[in-house]
Amino acid sequence: MKDFKDNTRERSDKEVLRRLIRYMIPYKVQFIWITIMMFIGIGLQLLPPFLIGFTVDTVASDILTQDEKLYRIIIMGASFIVALVVGNLVNYYQSIMLQKVGQQTVVTLRNDVFTHIENLSIGQINEVPVGKLVTRVSNDTNTISEMYTSVAVNLIKNIIYIFAILIILFTISWKITLYVMIILPFVVIASILFRKFSRASYRKVRANVSEVNAFLSENLSGMKITQIFNQEEKKKREFFRKTTNLKKSYLREILVFGIYRPSIYLASMIGTILVLYIGYQEVMAGIITAGILFSYYTYVGDFFQPIQQLAEEFNILQNAFASAEKIFDVLDTKPLINDEEDAIELESFSGRIEFKDVWFKYIEDEWVLKGISFKVNPGDTVAFVGATGSGKTTILSLIVRNYDIQKGQILIDGIDIRRIKRSSLRKHIGQMLQDVFLFSGTIMDNITLKDDEITKEEVVAASEYVGANTFIDKIPDNYDHVVLERGNNFSSGQRQLISFARALVYNPSLMILDEATANIDSETEELIQESLEKMMSISTMLIVAHRLSTIQHSDKIIVMQKGEIKEEGSHQELLKLKGLYYNLYRLQYDEEIQNN
Repeated sequence: MKDFKDNTRERSDKEVLRRLIRYMIPYKVQFIWITIMMFIGIGLQLLPPFLIGFTVDTVASDILTQDEKLYRIIIMGASFIVALVVGNLVNYYQSIMLQKVGQQTVVTLRNDVFTHIENLSIGQINEVPVGKLVTRVSNDTNTISEMYTSVAVNLIKNIIYIFAILIILFTISWKITLYVMIILPFVVIASILFRKFSRASYRKVRANVSEVNAFLSENLSGMKITQIFNQEEKKKREFFRKTTNLKKSYLREILVFGIYRPSIYLASMIGTILVLYIGYQEVMAGIITAGILFSYYTYVGDFFQPIQQLAEEFNILQNAFASAEKIFDVLDTKPLINDEEDAIELESFSGRIEFKDVWFKYIEDEWVLKGISFKVNPGDTVAFVGATGSGKTTILSLIVRNYDIQKGQILIDGIDIRRIKRSSLRKHIGQMLQDVFLFSGTIMDNITLKDDEITKEEVVAASEYVGANTFIDKIPDNYDHVVLERGNNFSSGQRQLISFARALVYNPSLMILDEATANIDSETEELIQESLEKMMSISTMLIVAHRLSTIQHSDKIIVMQKGEIKEEGSHQELLKLKGLYYNLYRLQYDEEIQNN
């Protein structure tokens, strides 16, 4: 089975960047405008040092009159203010546009990841801790958001700005610039080393963040078990170990960044000292003026400032690339269950089901089902019984294509289910499971699953039909009553009745019940039994039941053992055989006698 681990690999920056850019293509017009504003901003940002230097030379001039000096100073001052105001306006509109485009790009990416996860098979999703998937959809996409909204443009802007200043520096004084350039090889080497070590540290950080989130997701959900078995201290130590690993990876990341930025700052200080030393000599020799030296000094400071900013941007970029790698691990995981190109859409089906020599395995060489063959007629109720691990639930999972079989055929109305679109197939099947999942929201939301086409009248009718109204009508707000996480404010039986109403309100052609009465009290079981008897007359029904009392009225009972069908027949027919079913029935009957 191909899962997320098969796609976990280190990707080159080129590959990651190429895939991230694909999400920016729909907004290329906006990015063109952002780029134009970026160049305007760079030009206006380069202007003030020149204006200040020109003003210094104007004040120091012995040739100009006081009026000429004042006129030039006013012009320079006005130009400086205009450049400052226009530059800020350009930067403002650029930031607004960049934020809008960046956030929309991330929304698209986040939706792609979530949609892709929805299309994966249940088996693939079950192999990955929920916390890791949550990290991919939320934390990792948030990290990429910062790259789109700030780093992507600023990185390009700073690189262009550096080259623009280099041209100006060579234009002003190629001699001084050559001395300054001696420092650049150290800056380049430091940047290459930083890129190498920071990427490794960020990968470790993202991996440890996923581990912590996965641990939290699992253990908060299972806190009841932790407390029952008094395992708080053990879990505390496990969590401490994982958070300590996360802390260490963060400290390594900080160490790498903490070495790089001071190194760049040291290089900038050396460059500034060289400029002042050599520039002073050239001013004294009359080669350049004091104003030009001031402009040059300012430009050199501006030259190293974006290099220091590049450190922060590389910091965010490496973090984003590490997150992108994790996201692409998910997106590169191909769904195991896919619709065929010519898959058909079913408007409805009668509920005739046939298994033809079906073989299935979860793990290589470990067959769970071995040559299963049976037929279910439309409107019939068929129950599956047998020991744990005999393959009962697997049969139900195969019908809704949670998994695909390796051999044989499963037919619905004579059509191989692999030729039917999954959405169309599942649309006509209502499932009621042992572990009922209720979403946060209201009872109404959980029955309709927020489908606006289902009316409240239909919900009430379905609830009354299955008996859920017996408790819904007694609670505050009735169908608008708030459901806590996982439905923890309802009993097992109440959650099950809500799930019955949820299945019924969609008018399914086939109903599937998997141990739906396993964990409920006898009073609720009686109510659910009445509901089951009503629903049996609505559509075809397949039941996996532990309590044989709930399936005695089934049209057919199939007895499973070790992945094979051992007996078939009605309740009375199987009792007469005095085989496996007879033994199971006697065992449960004796247990009930003892309990009473």
